[in-house]
Amino acid sequence: MLAKGLDFDNVSLVGIMNADNMLYHPDFRAFERSYQMMTQVAGRSGRAEKRGKVIIQTYNPYHNIIQQVTNNDYEGMYKEQLYERKIYFYPPFYRLIRITLKHRDFEKLKEGSMWLYQVLQQNLTIPVLGPEEPAIGRIRNEYIRTIMIKMPGDTSIQGTKKTIQKILNSFDLVQQYRTIKVTVNVDFY
Repeated sequence: MLAKGLDFDNVSLVGIMNADNMLYHPDFRAFERSYQMMTQVAGRSGRAEKRGKVIIQTYNPYHNIIQQVTNNDYEGMYKEQLYERKIYFYPPFYRLIRITLKHRDFEKLKEGSMWLYQVLQQNLTIPVLGPEEPAIGRIRNEYIRTIMIKMPGDTSIQGTKKTIQKILNSFDLVQQYRTIKVTVNVDFY
């Protein structure tokens, strides 16, 4: 409730339970979002003239993000996250394209996603990752696989888009893969 921005009077103690759950979420923005959430919640404690207290429950009190929240070190967090995004090819240095494939038959999906991955990798000179099963690998009786393409900022968007579209069109022409649902998400972050 505090994280949603509701303002309560006389809050002098805030507890952040299981902060590790936020930190180790499988997303490249997890540390940034954890810092933002913990700082926002901590700011609810000790409004006006009252001094507040914040307790963070964690298995790793020496984690950089926990230390940066504790020391209110926004600049340190910003620089660290920017550096990590650069070396691991994430936005704002790279654009992300996520291709999601869904089908009721796991084996057909597995075979089709591997075919698509291999063709993408052969035809693109940029990093292609996958296919992988997301954290929730099945929704409404459909299995899910994702392929991630990391596109450097200096790469031609139109050329890459045309190449990917040609490959997706040829994927749709393969008889056994025609029933696999394919969605493309660009810069989904």
